[in-house]
Amino acid sequence: MGIFSRTRDIFAANMTELLDRAEDPARMIRMIILEMEETLVEVRASAARSIADSKEMKRALLRLSDLQTSWTEKAELALSKDRDDLAKAALIERQKAADMAEGLKAELASIEETLKSYEADIAKLQGKLREARARQNAIATRIESAVTRARTREVLNGSRTEDAFSRFEQLERRADFAEGRADALGMTGPKSLEEEIAELKATDKVDAELEAMKAALKAKGA
Repeated sequence: MGIFSRTRDIFAANMTELLDRAEDPARMIRMIILEMEETLVEVRASAARSIADSKEMKRALLRLSDLQTSWTEKAELALSKDRDDLAKAALIERQKAADMAEGLKAELASIEETLKSYEADIAKLQGKLREARARQNAIATRIESAVTRARTREVLNGSRTEDAFSRFEQLERRADFAEGRADALGMTGPKSLEEEIAELKATDKVDAELEAMKAALKAKGA
């Protein structure tokens, strides 16, 4: 009865409604799938026991059929020997076997009806399992997509990203300052009048020294 009750509950369950009410849909659907799998195992085990009972009853019916045939032959033999008493006793035994066979047939019919119910339940459970697993995959995909989007938005709009770009701007300003300083050090302005006259005097002095060196070398050679 427990298995049938659980199976009916599963068939009646509306997964969309269950997931809408659940705080954690992914966890909820895992629990639903586990419940269905356990119920499916139990239903199959019960079906296996019923199949075994059915086979045993069919063998018992064959034995009872053979027993009825045997008692019929014995009754005919007794009648052929004018032993009505023995024939009557044989027919009574045959009737007992026939009554047992009728009882077994009724039980067998009930078991076969139960097996049909098991077969239908198993097919429905498998269908529910396929639906639940499809929902599980869809939910997992949606959760993964949501987490990815959240991370992307956090990177694009989060304070850490703003801090990083702020630091980039500071570094760029430092680089601009360093380059400006280097350019400033290499800059030369227009020469003053005094600087130009001083350069002329320095040139005259160098020219005089050069002429003196030439004269000295010439005198030394002579």
